[in-house]
Amino acid sequence: MRRSRRIARSGTVTRPDANAVAKILRELSQRMELEGGNPYRARAYARAAENLVLSPAPLEQLIAEGRLQDIPGIGDALEAVVLKIYDTGRNERLEAMREETSESVLEMLRIPGLKAERIRKLHAELGIDSVAALEEAARTGRLKSLKGYGAAFEAKVLQGIEMSRLPPGLHLHRAATAIQYASDEVARAHPDWSRITPASDFRRGCELVRDLALVALDPHHHGDTTVIRQGELTLHVSDPQRYGVTLLLATGSSAHVDALRAIAKSKGLTLDHLGLRRNRTVVASETETEIYAQLGLPFIPPELRETGEEVRLAAAGELPELVTQADLRGVLHAHTTDSDGSDSLEDMAEAARKRGYGYLGLTDHSQTAHYAGGLKPDRVAAQQAAIERLNIRLGPGFQVLKGIESDILGDGSLDYPDEVLGSFDLIIASVHSKFRLGRKEQTDRIIRAIANPYTTILGHVTGRQLLRRPGYEVDMERILRACAQHGVAIEINAHPWRLDMDWRWCKRALELGCLFSIDPDAHSTEEIDNIQWGVLMARKGGVPKERVLNALELSGFRAHLEARKQRRLERERRDV
Repeated sequence: MRRSRRIARSGTVTRPDANAVAKILRELSQRMELEGGNPYRARAYARAAENLVLSPAPLEQLIAEGRLQDIPGIGDALEAVVLKIYDTGRNERLEAMREETSESVLEMLRIPGLKAERIRKLHAELGIDSVAALEEAARTGRLKSLKGYGAAFEAKVLQGIEMSRLPPGLHLHRAATAIQYASDEVARAHPDWSRITPASDFRRGCELVRDLALVALDPHHHGDTTVIRQGELTLHVSDPQRYGVTLLLATGSSAHVDALRAIAKSKGLTLDHLGLRRNRTVVASETETEIYAQLGLPFIPPELRETGEEVRLAAAGELPELVTQADLRGVLHAHTTDSDGSDSLEDMAEAARKRGYGYLGLTDHSQTAHYAGGLKPDRVAAQQAAIERLNIRLGPGFQVLKGIESDILGDGSLDYPDEVLGSFDLIIASVHSKFRLGRKEQTDRIIRAIANPYTTILGHVTGRQLLRRPGYEVDMERILRACAQHGVAIEINAHPWRLDMDWRWCKRALELGCLFSIDPDAHSTEEIDNIQWGVLMARKGGVPKERVLNALELSGFRAHLEARKQRRLERERRDV
């Protein structure tokens, strides 16, 4: 129920805006995390802060209209906190927390991979109270005086500090939630506006989103586009005549727009905020398609608009027809309660079937992954028997394939003897240990796994976790060549924390003849929908559907697996 609130006016009181309130909420969240309190409460404060600054409506208006709880993450308790901050400009609990711990300690929370409990211990036992002090301690070996804080931890800390110095950003899935909320708020506040569309690096499908932007068409607007900045959101409001050029320029990238401007100049045209012009006459501005056509180009999908090279390809008629989510026929890389998933085999199969897929490649963890409930051979046999029974019930319209995500062991071998490996329909080979091997040693290890005739797909090739840890060092050129040589598909891991492999390597993989597999790495039924982020990465890398393994229908996919099995058997006969 909405509760309107009359706001008392005073000439001596300056009310904090949404940015100021959000700043306090973020600091409260960080200090709660550092104290070791309820982690869900700390995250709730952070989420409320994140969404508060995305509201196109001023905070004063939201409060006056009693709409604070329309903001995702703000319920009764947080509404009371926000109102108190708005009324007084302060938070008593935060002030008490500041007396206990200096702000410089909070800065260490920004270091990827460094957990709050570690920071507490470093501060309490070694007196480390800043990022600079932590860096010095790691470089001088001082951290080793604490049990469990040895050389590996020191290397991880230094790596995290370097990552923390990169420009911040939002994961793609979090940016999607923020953009959707902001879009809904704009539509609610301006019901006559239309074509409210995400722009900037989100529309281009970047794995980390640093600019949240929307473009909207106001039928009553005339003249230059109005740019409104509200918190972390930039809103471009255009009239109908300039909507296309506004969206084009707001989407970017700068390299893409510069390449378009170079073509325009060669044709005696100018591309600017007014549109595509010959002198003062606008020849195209209402739609992006119209602008591209006047430049002699086909429409270039937003995901490709990154380096400027895509403009050359478009001019040469060499743009690929990109894979879409509708092209995918099966879900590969999924975990169940048999290892570290949260849903059963039956639930995962039914969820995939309801989403319109024709098959599910079940790939729980292998035996070495004891931390993730990895399956010993007897449990593999039990799961495969359960899959066979389930497939009888499901019938030919949908099938579960027997798979495993096999750890790549230190010597490059897979995690079972051949007689067990031969029982699987497909095997995803992944590195889950020994991340700090040297570049050559790590690459050799992975290539030995690729060369294993039982390997179907190479999982998350660098092991990176965005904003958490960089990938292990590998020679990607050698790995891609090995995948092409042995017919092993490269996974585009669609989990939004990974999005690995990096889309920047897709072009080279395509040139070498590699196949891809767009996989959700799903640990629950909901995470099957991660696949959308993998599709974005594939599109950004220029991948067409004919290079995507799970774009095959079930019969085609089984034929691919059977052909690999026959090649393996022929190889074994030759080796006898």
